[in-house]
Amino acid sequence: MSEEIEKGCVMVTGASRGIGAAIALGLAQAGYRVGCLSRSGESPQIRGVTPEISARFYPAACDVSRPEQLAKTFSEIAQRTAQPVVGLVNNAGIHSQGRIETIEEREFKNVMDVNAYSVLAASQSIYPFLLERKGGLIVNIGSFFDKLGVKQHLTYCATKAAVAAMTRCMAVEWGNKGIRVLNVAPGYVMTDFNRDEMEKGPLADYLSKRIPAGVAGQAQDIGHFVTSLFVLNSPYMTGETIYIDGAHGILQ
Repeated sequence: MSEEIEKGCVMVTGASRGIGAAIALGLAQAGYRVGCLSRSGESPQIRGVTPEISARFYPAACDVSRPEQLAKTFSEIAQRTAQPVVGLVNNAGIHSQGRIETIEEREFKNVMDVNAYSVLAASQSIYPFLLERKGGLIVNIGSFFDKLGVKQHLTYCATKAAVAAMTRCMAVEWGNKGIRVLNVAPGYVMTDFNRDEMEKGPLADYLSKRIPAGVAGQAQDIGHFVTSLFVLNSPYMTGETIYIDGAHGILQ
């Protein structure tokens, strides 16, 4: 790819697999350099990626709940890409499930650290880069569970509701800096981790009836949409939670 189409660098957390990998791929295909943060430090695991596209991935191992690691990793990737940092996608997250009466303090705090505190920590760490170039875009990956009461999912729902709230606060407080913040909230999305469960069995039966289209989303659906937010660069769009759930969350 020629230098003329270089668009800068976007950092993506949890980028080695699933939705994060799909987001990294979409951004790379659109001409961005992509800092790919994950615990493993692996490059996005995507079949059939061309060498030209994979050269746009800059993988790095990082614990996203540790601010000092985030700041160091962002700085190192920015130096390696030699491109201005134009955005961040806070995608890293873990799942949690269990009856309310059995939730342990340690588990609740761990999930909150990874799913919610990491959004704050990463956004704080990217802030100086975006401030330097007088603006940029932060996209948080939430969930449509943020507005639902879901049995045995109190911890997960609470973390995603926190992500939506932080999105609104960041958009308001950083708006005069040219920094936009959006929350993309997917519904059920099929990845390599949950494919078997979503293609057959009780969950598959439930989704076929509950989602108007009859099928779950794909990781690339989220990847394409997040990429479009960077490419379109709509200056007046900020602070919103955008649900991408096939109308599952509004079906009556």
